Amino acid sequence: MRARIVQIGNSRGLRIPKTLLEECGITESVDLTVDKGRLIVEPVRNPREGWAEAARLMADRGEDHLLDAETPTDFDETEWKW
Repeated sequence: MRARIVQIGNSRGLRIPKTLLEECGITESVDLTVDKGRLIVEPVRNPREGWAEAARLMADRGEDHLLDAETPTDFDETEWKW
């Protein structure tokens, strides 16, 4: 599909058809990058997107344990006083 670059105030813009935006999951904000002369437009993703589901799957498989052994300190060895 070809599109034209249009003047928008002092800037230039690209009109993207709604169907393409929906197909890419783009709603409000995008990340723009350039790779080998190509402009890449991607939807902004939540940095922790999918973490809850990944944690649930790990728990279901019994993989949600600590990787390192506990390292007790003097604080852990003494009786606490409240």
